Amino acid sequence: MPQPVSDFIVERLHQWGVNRIFGYPGDGINGVMGSLDRAEDKVKFIQVRHEEVASLMACAHAKFTGEVGVCLATSGPGAIHLLNGLYDAKLDHQPVVALVGQKARTALGGHSQQEVDLLTLFKDVASEFVQVAMEPSQVRHLIDRAFRIAKDQRTVTCVILPSDLQELEYQEPEHKHGTVHSGIGYLPPRVLPRDEDLQKAAEVLNAGKRVAILIGAGAKDAASEVTQIAEVLGAGVAKAYLGKAALPDDLPFVTGAIGFFGTEASHQMMAHCDTLLMIGSSFPYAEFLPQEGQARGVQIDLDGRMLSIRYPMEVPLIGDSAETLRALLPLLQRKEDRSWRQTIEQNILKWEEQLTQEASHPANPVNPRLVFQKLSPRLPDKAILAADSGSSSSWTAQYLKIREGMKFSVSGTLATMGCALPYALAAKFAFPDRVAFAFAGDGAMQMGSTEELLTIQKYYRQWSNPRLIVLVLNNRDLNFVTWEQRMNEGNPKFDDSQVLPDFNYAAYAESIGLIGIRIERPDQIDAAWETALKADRPVVIDALTDPEIMPITPQVAANFAENIAEAIEKGDTAAEQRLEEPLKAAVEEAKEKKE
Repeated sequence: MPQPVSDFIVERLHQWGVNRIFGYPGDGINGVMGSLDRAEDKVKFIQVRHEEVASLMACAHAKFTGEVGVCLATSGPGAIHLLNGLYDAKLDHQPVVALVGQKARTALGGHSQQEVDLLTLFKDVASEFVQVAMEPSQVRHLIDRAFRIAKDQRTVTCVILPSDLQELEYQEPEHKHGTVHSGIGYLPPRVLPRDEDLQKAAEVLNAGKRVAILIGAGAKDAASEVTQIAEVLGAGVAKAYLGKAALPDDLPFVTGAIGFFGTEASHQMMAHCDTLLMIGSSFPYAEFLPQEGQARGVQIDLDGRMLSIRYPMEVPLIGDSAETLRALLPLLQRKEDRSWRQTIEQNILKWEEQLTQEASHPANPVNPRLVFQKLSPRLPDKAILAADSGSSSSWTAQYLKIREGMKFSVSGTLATMGCALPYALAAKFAFPDRVAFAFAGDGAMQMGSTEELLTIQKYYRQWSNPRLIVLVLNNRDLNFVTWEQRMNEGNPKFDDSQVLPDFNYAAYAESIGLIGIRIERPDQIDAAWETALKADRPVVIDALTDPEIMPITPQVAANFAENIAEAIEKGDTAAEQRLEEPLKAAVEEAKEKKE
């Protein structure tokens, strides 16, 4: 039976296992919209408030499910809006397919309204595959290749669909020269290093007396193997931020986060190790890794391009994390001297004590650390967490303890603002029975996430468990950047760029039929979380937090003491209101040197 090209596209998406598409309509994609309507929910269309959110949700869907995420936008401005979320997917190695409308083929080159050179626009973000469909029989292999390449390369691909082509009758490719006959399906390969290279890695790891392990998102399916390796080697395990959910935090050898909001236990382990095993991570900050020459290195990554670029590795192994660790394990010798492991575990306990003390420090009006500390033991089993870029990531990394079965993600390499709420939304569509959390600053909310509360309001009744909890750190400040101005440049807070308009997020949530809770005092935190976790609908918690609680750990910030002292000297007295040791002493010393 004849069918339009757009109907074939939607059916082909269904055959590739696509259940939902995130997007926003427009005349450049109306043919596909009509087909989605006719598809009787084979492929569900999820309407967002802005195309950027559609691409962020597609990325999050890929991260949380392992499936290909799909987003849809019209020509011109709609297509342009997709780019941010698509770069999020590309830089974090996630399979996403973008379907983008275009002006009619007959209009191209005529300076038509909303005519944009989409091939050029998407050539970088979809560098592995971006094509314009120009003929009905071409569509089959364009869709097939877009999905197969996205899966195989763990990247973004794009198919551009002129509006007139969508309405034409679909035709199968003829059996003749110059045609392409593609099929559906992708089976991932088993990727293992050579036996001799595994032996080299084992020799390095067996020779080490103080082994440190760093894991990232690439180790998310290798928790059992990482645990066994750490036990044999007597090692501690630090987690890059994207790898937060790769291993539970309740294991005694897990040192937690690393980097600017990492734990002192992680940093001490890296400073004193003699061997580094990096698994599935592209953690970018060299200053938090061992000094070059201090440690021998082994790295495991599925992508050979990511090997030995953060630390010079003696044995760089290309392989799947779980498969490679399973092959490596029989070659390793158990370390009988457990003194290194004992030191690591003692440092973890000391860090936990410090976190508890710092959460109890006074603030004006609420210490953000306390908000997260109070939530951590209350997190439901199998909760899905998403944090935004900024100070919300600091507190998420430091205070929220991941348990087995939980999921977490964030815009890692791109670190874009406005990711938390779209990520949590995507999680709810993929796992409607699980509780999802979005942790966002007021800057991220005002950048576009506030509007997406309407998307939550539109869809939450479809979820078997309606609980989606949005925590807003309402400090009227673009907080992380404020501290970067002080720390990196020695400049005082620039009010014109940093101070945000006051807004009552809880009241707004109430106005659209959600539950809004406002935290204005520390003694309201417990009740807020209890109410939110028992709610029968999504909740927005509007926490009035203190912007002068530094999101960087005091130990790390002490390295920037001279710049902070300079910012204070220039009149930023607020910067010294909540300084904690050892930063406080380092700033005082820097001020004395200037006098």
